[in-house]
Amino acid sequence: MTIWLWVRRWAHQQFNQLNGRNLLMTLVIYVGLSWILLELAGEQDLTHSASRFIYYLVVTASTVGYGDFSPQTIAGQWVVSLFVIPGGLGLFAIGIGRLATVFIGYWKSSLLGKRRINVENHILVLGWNHQRTLHLIKMLQHEERTRRHIVLCVRPEMENPLPGEIDFVRVVSFTDTASMDRAGISSASCIIIDNEEDDVTLAAALYCTSRNPQAHLLAYFHDEALSDLLKNHCPNAECIPSVAVEMLAKAAVDPGSSGLHHELLSTHHGMTQYAVRFPVNGVSTPISQLFTLFKAEHDATLIGIDRGQGIELNPALDLEVTPGTNIFYIADERVDHFNWPS
Repeated sequence: MTIWLWVRRWAHQQFNQLNGRNLLMTLVIYVGLSWILLELAGEQDLTHSASRFIYYLVVTASTVGYGDFSPQTIAGQWVVSLFVIPGGLGLFAIGIGRLATVFIGYWKSSLLGKRRINVENHILVLGWNHQRTLHLIKMLQHEERTRRHIVLCVRPEMENPLPGEIDFVRVVSFTDTASMDRAGISSASCIIIDNEEDDVTLAAALYCTSRNPQAHLLAYFHDEALSDLLKNHCPNAECIPSVAVEMLAKAAVDPGSSGLHHELLSTHHGMTQYAVRFPVNGVSTPISQLFTLFKAEHDATLIGIDRGQGIELNPALDLEVTPGTNIFYIADERVDHFNWPS
């Protein structure tokens, strides 16, 4: 082993052992030795004032070198050239390196989903289905007017697929308390569960309901039987069953139906289905009056209502809409303000 290789290994070992405490102690020793050596060299003009000494040390050690203060004796010049500048450069490089390591570690932990998310009133998406999940998030970003944070929570070992756009948490399971706390499950306003395995979706939905019963819970199922099972245990949960087969059958009988449904679901172009709640302090109003209001003022079409007893599509014109009713309509864009009858 050559001397140079031994020195490199020794320096690498010492660098790795320089934690925050040791680095601080080294800095104190460096400052103390610099003052003593300059004092012994007769550089009292640099050492008699603490503020001037620290200023000179920082400027010199960082090689900025303004030149307003400099050693006047030969001994002082040797001290600065052999100890102050080399020692300062080493400590400066180590300090910057350590600081960069901390920031990189913080950024990497966020990218890998290991950091706790400090958000509230956010949309929590549980599950990873590759392009389908990315498409879901993109639609949420386009549709979400209140700009709630979106937190993606996954089980596979992966990195944040949309860094800078969404928050990301990787968990052991969707029923692990410590992991789910990092995703802010208790403060989420909406929880969307979409997994490849229905049993995982069911378990996650039951767990989320127990942790945050006030959140708007949405669960996607391939098997409608499990969807009904969740509804029996969590009546407030909104279950979305797979409609692929139904869509195929409908398109076979009524050609073009698949395109129609795609337009209604799209958030990027064409007519889209939206929902609005009739004011709780409003007065009961017949469908005919609201239908005319929607069409005349917003070029929107009222297609259904939900008075708490299930959705009523194509309601009769003389049907009364009571306060708090959820109204479904089709429009080019979401209507932010309605002139409700008073």
